[in-house]
Amino acid sequence: MNLIDEPWLPFRRRDGERVYAPPSAVTDPDLVDLAFPRADFTGAGWQLLIALLQTVLAPANRKDWFRLWQEPPSRQALETDLAPWRDAFGLLGEGPCFLQDLDPLEEARDAPIASLLIESPGVQGLKLNTDHFVKRGIGEAMCPACAAVALYNFQATGPAGGTGYRVGIRGGGPLTTLVLPHDPEVPLWHKLLLNILPRDHRRFRYPDPRPTDGRIFPWLVPTRTSEKGSSTQVTTPEEVHPLHLYWAMPNRIRLGSPEGPGTCQVCGRETSQLLRSLRMTNLGYNYDGPFRHPLTPYRFDPKKPDETPYSLKGQQGGLGYRHWESLALEDPERGHLPALVVQDYLETKRRLLQGGRQPRLWVFGYDLKQNKPRGWYSTEMPLVTVPEDRRDLFLHGIRQLDQAAVKAAKRTQDAVKEAWFSRPRDAKGDFGFIQHRFWEATTGDFYACLPQLAEAVEAGRTGLPPAVARRWLEVVSRAANEVFESLALTADEQGMDLRRVIAARNGLRSWLSGGREMKRLRQQAEQEAAA
Repeated sequence: MNLIDEPWLPFRRRDGERVYAPPSAVTDPDLVDLAFPRADFTGAGWQLLIALLQTVLAPANRKDWFRLWQEPPSRQALETDLAPWRDAFGLLGEGPCFLQDLDPLEEARDAPIASLLIESPGVQGLKLNTDHFVKRGIGEAMCPACAAVALYNFQATGPAGGTGYRVGIRGGGPLTTLVLPHDPEVPLWHKLLLNILPRDHRRFRYPDPRPTDGRIFPWLVPTRTSEKGSSTQVTTPEEVHPLHLYWAMPNRIRLGSPEGPGTCQVCGRETSQLLRSLRMTNLGYNYDGPFRHPLTPYRFDPKKPDETPYSLKGQQGGLGYRHWESLALEDPERGHLPALVVQDYLETKRRLLQGGRQPRLWVFGYDLKQNKPRGWYSTEMPLVTVPEDRRDLFLHGIRQLDQAAVKAAKRTQDAVKEAWFSRPRDAKGDFGFIQHRFWEATTGDFYACLPQLAEAVEAGRTGLPPAVARRWLEVVSRAANEVFESLALTADEQGMDLRRVIAARNGLRSWLSGGREMKRLRQQAEQEAAA
């Protein structure tokens, strides 16, 4: 199977139909999305297509990028552009194989093909029967298409895997952020193109790529194994091509020989070749140094600017508007570095596409604790910005909203615990779900406030607009009261104390009316009336 010219990718048409086609089909205006059977496969598929276009068809400059936006290439033209790269994208057989060690790894341990699924229990988990919350047997037989995207997902996610098993070039479990148009039915071509960097980008310039370059495609050359004390113990940015970021290979894997026909346990399709096993060993590429993947946000310590930035990861509690600032807006004072594709959109593409509606920011990734997934998160946020000379004022307004919400969420959680327990400070357990309810209840209104705030800042306003302050004051107060009321009376009858519940409610309402953050919002909301 060759990933360049075989119809292995599942696409969703505008009418909802799923069709299978090769990568060159992305120029079809009727295709609007990928349609893999798993959310993480879809995220990996998007990254793979972006990587392919960035490698093969990256525009020289903004002008060329805009030309590709206005005049997408035909499918035949894209097939011609992709043809010279075909030899690097064979999946099975001998010799170089996509994202697999050049060595056949005949002495390596055998593992089930399901090992490529991030949630799959490891050998020890199966042996010790600790996979209580994971159904074993899922994905034990895969078609080549599912195996290919699972392999890409595994190498890109880069989970830790024990002694000598290296994490990915972005660290283990990095977040990916992609820019999407406002309209979800825009052709897939334009969605992908929003995340392609021009070759003259100030932070991502590179020499002309060649289809045979092992510094781009690590599976074309012997692996830089990372034995202690060896000259290849670590791999730094200077030792690979910048495009290597898209094709990094921390894990030494070799897919097993395919069996005969059967049913893929992941997508359910019948296939003429079924994969059940792989070989894997340790001491693969050990990435170290200031790598900065264009699709991932990073953070650095402002007090230690010379230290290497680290990628943002998924975390317990999910992703929400309290993370929006670090994902969307660069801020050297706080060490926030949004993904290069996000910064490039805000700095250049936004101006090129004047008149377009507000785009979306798609954020996804695993929350990993070492190599064990605690959750998969995928969410969309509006992508709003202001001119650079007004950014500090915009950030100041955002932080006012955020600070009020953070304090209200904590106060709501404390009030619920005070209603439930006679000694709330001694109560054991994870009560984060209370704050999570508050965040969910206020998310839509926060995002609705952003364009209003941006418009006011661009118009020259220096403080929080009264309409925004008034709306947020009402939203935070309503959400805190509703979350409290929905939870405070859920204790069993024997443990419920109505006097305690009433006291907790009064305490919460007292803070909502007189707390420092809330008083400040109220003062700003009343400015309009005073004027």
